[in-house]
Amino acid sequence: MTAPHAEAPLRPRKTTQLRNLLTSSALEFILEAHNGLSARIAEEAGFRGLWASGLALSAQFGVRDNNEASWTQVVDMVEFMADVTSVPILLDGDTGYGNFNNMRRLVRKLEQRGIAGVCIEDKLFPKTNSFIDGDRQELADIDEFCGKIAAGKDSQSDDNFCVIARVEAYIAGWDTNEAIKRAEAYRRAGADAILIHSAWSRPDQILEFAREWANRAPLVIVPTKYYSTPTQVFREADISLVIWANHLVRSAVSAMQATARRIFQDESLIDVEDHIASVKEIFRLQGADELAEAERRYFLGNRREAGAVVLAASRGDGLADLTDDRPKVMLPVNGKPLLHRLVESCKRAQLDPVTVVAGYKAERIAAPGIELVVNDAHASTGELASLACARERLGDDVVVMYGDLLFRNYVLRGLIEAEHELTVVVDSLPATRATTGAPDYAYCSAADDRSLWEQEVWLERIASTPQLDGRRADGRWIGMLAARGAGARQLAETLERLATRGDFAKLGMRDLLNALIDAGQRVHVVYVNGHWLDINSLSDLEHAGTFTSGQR
Repeated sequence: MTAPHAEAPLRPRKTTQLRNLLTSSALEFILEAHNGLSARIAEEAGFRGLWASGLALSAQFGVRDNNEASWTQVVDMVEFMADVTSVPILLDGDTGYGNFNNMRRLVRKLEQRGIAGVCIEDKLFPKTNSFIDGDRQELADIDEFCGKIAAGKDSQSDDNFCVIARVEAYIAGWDTNEAIKRAEAYRRAGADAILIHSAWSRPDQILEFAREWANRAPLVIVPTKYYSTPTQVFREADISLVIWANHLVRSAVSAMQATARRIFQDESLIDVEDHIASVKEIFRLQGADELAEAERRYFLGNRREAGAVVLAASRGDGLADLTDDRPKVMLPVNGKPLLHRLVESCKRAQLDPVTVVAGYKAERIAAPGIELVVNDAHASTGELASLACARERLGDDVVVMYGDLLFRNYVLRGLIEAEHELTVVVDSLPATRATTGAPDYAYCSAADDRSLWEQEVWLERIASTPQLDGRRADGRWIGMLAARGAGARQLAETLERLATRGDFAKLGMRDLLNALIDAGQRVHVVYVNGHWLDINSLSDLEHAGTFTSGQR
């Protein structure tokens, strides 16, 4: 008889783990990581926390450490890091990416993505790396920076999420008195710890600060310049946390440079293959074995199968002569047809099959792994007539979406992970902003409260106007609907009922959603705040190129 497996002890939340590192009686260490792979490597090495370095993150994007990578790109990357690790991540949040309001939004988004804390520095936005003309860099006003700290602390929903204040007084050429004055102000404003930074090659400034600081709050250091200092010196100075701040990215650069030179010179792999990680090791770090095990457990019979229906029958009249010989879903965006990008997103989300309803120039529609159906009457009918062409796909779990959409992957992931029978995605950016096409304005049971995660919000009406009966819309439905279980069956039945109407040929998805609501069906709302667009005009197409920049 096989003994039962002992259950692994539950780890504290990542925020709690980070706070424990800061308040530990022992000197603790965290290591820089800049993507999912390096994060997993650092954790496997034994580190109990990770530093998402601004320098390293910028470097892996190939841009300068001057806020050239947007905060959304940074947050997207650290989300990958959090997904593959079980230890806390402290983000190097530069200056908070703007004013107090940017800081509030940053904290909320980091909490949503499982990041344990953020460190912000008292310089001006856009920031410059501290080791580049540091003494010429202007420091932030103390009161303004204190307000930013307070805004971040007031915005967090987890009491253990940490906001660390980084004091740049030494970097900018000020003395210890100024550094202490700033650190104390930041502590009083709510900072959970102080990071004191120095560009000297010896630890004199750090040790002087530590003596004057007298352990009023946890003290964090980054000994990049004074790296030869014995670690025992930091212990004796009552330092709480040491950040090894950029060494994984620097070691990766050296290794890649050497390998690239050797392969170029030798025109062969013989002398490098035995000195680099095996492909099998890459697969291991990516979690290939876990996926195989998960497939054995879930794939046969246990996993809910879900498909997608993509409505792609329209020409795209607002795109001038670009659609003379092809529908708009086949227009290239950064070298890849719009439909190909959409299908790839569906496949990544395990939506299969993907049924594409074509119409205009249907013979020009092609994408790997799709099932094509054609609305021959597309020129005289609307969206519901196209959807009816794929009615056989509507009895099972399904996502219905417009074919001209671009979106960040989390948008679709959040839709299909919602545990509701019917779910839509609503963009809560101001509903009165300029839009192209015919926007679907959403009126919901509650407005988007971005300080809350997983709101229980229900769709009440979709309309063509941003105000209805004196009420302002709560956002815009982006053209994505998920139906599962009884909701999928109700979707199909409602479509069949509407098909008996004399005006069915002219009905759109808006009418279907409103009919479901009128029939008493509850339609759950997942709010997003941007991160998507639809293609209705030449300006949209130009914006799409920027939106997908860096995505293959």
